[in-house]
Amino acid sequence: MAVITLVLAWFAPRFQLDASADSLLLEQDSDLRYYRNVVERYGSDDYLVVTYTAYGDLFSAETLTDLKQLRDSLRMLPGVAQVISMLDVPLIESPPVTLAGLQQRIPTLEDEATDRELARRELRESPVYSNLLMSLDGTTTALLLRLQQDEEYVRLLQQRDQLRESEQTAPLTVAEASDKARLDDRIKALRLGVLEREQATILQIREILAQHQQYAETHLGGLPMIVSDMIDYIRSDIMVFGSGILAFLVVLLSLIFRRPRWVAVSLLCCLVSVSMIVGLLGLLEWRVTVVSSNFVALMLIFSLSLTVHLIQRYRELHDRFPEADQRWLVRNTMRDKAKPCLFTALTTMVGFASLIISGIRPVIDFGWMMVMGMVAVLGTTFVLFPAVLMLLKPVDPFDAGDYTKRVTGFFALMVERYARTTAMVCVLTAVFSIWGISQLQVENRFVDYFKASTPIHQSLLVIDRQLGGTAPLDIILDADPDFIAARIANESAAVAEEFDDDFDDFDPAFDDDIDADFFDASAVDQRSDLGATSYWYNSFRLARLREVHDYLDSLPETGKVLSMATTLEMLQTLNQNEAPGTFFLSVLYKRVPDELKEVLIDPYMSADGNQVRINTRVIESDPSLRRDRLIREVRSHLVDEMGFHPDQVHVTGMLVLYNNVLQSLYRSQILTLGAVFVAIMLMFGLLFMSAKIALVAVVPSMLAVGIVLGVMGALGIPLDIMTITIAAISVGIGVDNSIHYIHRYRQEMTIDENPLAAMKRSHASVGRPMFYTSVIVVAGFSILILSNFIPSILFGLLTGLAMLMALVSNLTLLPLLLRQAGIR
Repeated sequence: MAVITLVLAWFAPRFQLDASADSLLLEQDSDLRYYRNVVERYGSDDYLVVTYTAYGDLFSAETLTDLKQLRDSLRMLPGVAQVISMLDVPLIESPPVTLAGLQQRIPTLEDEATDRELARRELRESPVYSNLLMSLDGTTTALLLRLQQDEEYVRLLQQRDQLRESEQTAPLTVAEASDKARLDDRIKALRLGVLEREQATILQIREILAQHQQYAETHLGGLPMIVSDMIDYIRSDIMVFGSGILAFLVVLLSLIFRRPRWVAVSLLCCLVSVSMIVGLLGLLEWRVTVVSSNFVALMLIFSLSLTVHLIQRYRELHDRFPEADQRWLVRNTMRDKAKPCLFTALTTMVGFASLIISGIRPVIDFGWMMVMGMVAVLGTTFVLFPAVLMLLKPVDPFDAGDYTKRVTGFFALMVERYARTTAMVCVLTAVFSIWGISQLQVENRFVDYFKASTPIHQSLLVIDRQLGGTAPLDIILDADPDFIAARIANESAAVAEEFDDDFDDFDPAFDDDIDADFFDASAVDQRSDLGATSYWYNSFRLARLREVHDYLDSLPETGKVLSMATTLEMLQTLNQNEAPGTFFLSVLYKRVPDELKEVLIDPYMSADGNQVRINTRVIESDPSLRRDRLIREVRSHLVDEMGFHPDQVHVTGMLVLYNNVLQSLYRSQILTLGAVFVAIMLMFGLLFMSAKIALVAVVPSMLAVGIVLGVMGALGIPLDIMTITIAAISVGIGVDNSIHYIHRYRQEMTIDENPLAAMKRSHASVGRPMFYTSVIVVAGFSILILSNFIPSILFGLLTGLAMLMALVSNLTLLPLLLRQAGIR
């Protein structure tokens, strides 16, 4: 055992954490593939946001100087590709400029000719900058930071996505499957490097921000920062709280068993099994995510459960046969507990195996981790425990002052004297659970994942409330299929006619405001320009886009909305504040400077003008936000109310992808719990060779799971990628207790065939390790309430609740059912 443990522990330093967005998405999600295509075409909205709230006047010379120094310092960082601030964006009304003037130079706030008061008004009122780079009250501005991309990483992601897409239509060839496996391995290695570089860059950014606290309050937000901080929180929870839980175990085991050897043996089995799996994960290069970060704590639970049951059985035998030698005691302990322990491990594996069908990679990995972990726990316990005991000599049994007899005796008294009342309480509890489960939701606010004191929470609130929202939601509108297929000639003729009308109505006097050669013959005579050939880039289609834009802007859940509509609204001042016609649009597209086009046009329209993108920010901190409902309402309104063809409308973005994850969890886990219980019932049948016992044995676990899920529903705790695993954990815990209890109950029934007496003796024997395990786990996991990561807190509290409910249901409901069913 020492050799195996050391060999596997050698790979423990390769154990890594991964909290990237890719690790929390559905691998086979068609929306994910479409989203990546959108990112490839229009650019990623995955950037860092620095919020800068001035203590004084934001446009004072001192504050602007400090903001400039902050921007320049951030630009110099090697991991930062671009920094956009209010100092850099084009200003066309501070003072007003013409199209010809824009071709000469693009004015910014740093220009000497720029009027600061006009700039203040433009930034606050601009359809593009307001509520994005500048808060409505003019006190907070944002700096948008794009990080350096790993070109190889992006390229390999695209190649793997193509293979995944091909896999949806036909099985991959051997060569393609080999390429996909190679890409997966390479992407994992590159992702680790990307995360490490981003963490280092974020640390440098925070050091720079700390030097600029004299003039403003600053916060750092954005997905890369969230990923970085989540990794830190997970690492802290694993290390700090893992150590704290071990300390609790030492204290409580010492109080319970009063012998150092039992504390040492229990901890040794726990630590060896955990060390094996951590080393194995390092060897296999499996990344631990936010979902699986608590696998260490769970392994401690199940290892401790098996060990405590073995210790208690050994003590019982030693108490009954004080003269027996160590070999006899160890052999009979292992023989008596081999079958129930084996089946508790197997049924726990079944519970966690239900996670494998989720379709979400981190949840799948968590299921496999726990399956492998249970194999390690079972193997370690049944090899190491007896081996260590054989190196020790028996000591006098020590059982003075054991208060657990009173607790288990109380439950036995309830079953004996208040059977009907106990049964009625169980029925009412089941009714409450059913009602609570009906209230379960998969909606949650991401900001609620973090305590109010954390930088993530604070930055999310500032961006949400003052800078237009945090969750990106994109609406992609394609050309009408009929336009592309059959009506392209007619549509082009209509647009060309409007183009000619615009030119005929063109006022030459307008030329006084611009250079004489701006509208030259080549520009006017273009019939192949976007205005004449594209679907969207003409005045009447863009008016239609304006309607969609205004609808999205009117939704209470949305914040900032950007599209070609906002771009044209901003540039309308260049056309004497008149709505631009198709002629003007065609010339504008050809003559607008490239740097201006990259900011105002390219992110919102494809190069051929047949697709437009409306970038919407959703206010994540809005208590009324319901992602799934919002997505369905938007699509339904555009198709049913506004008359768009269904194939034209695509709703995408990180908000959609995260919603898909939540909806998948609800379907694949909650709705498959019945199948899991069926599988466990079959295993009960194999263990006890009785269909009646199988039916009875699964009921307490169902009640325990129902109570946990019911409490979640009643308290409004949403299902998410963390809390969804509580169901599998509750199954594993409840089933373990049921197996141990039924196994002992049937042994006691062979003595006198008296159900009440057998129940009392079972409570006094096997009920004690069940109680020990529950108390230790609840007390140990209570330390998780100190975590900054709310899902970890909920995990600790709900796991403790699952332990208590499993204990109570197996000490009350189970003996009632066994007696009522006449099981011997």
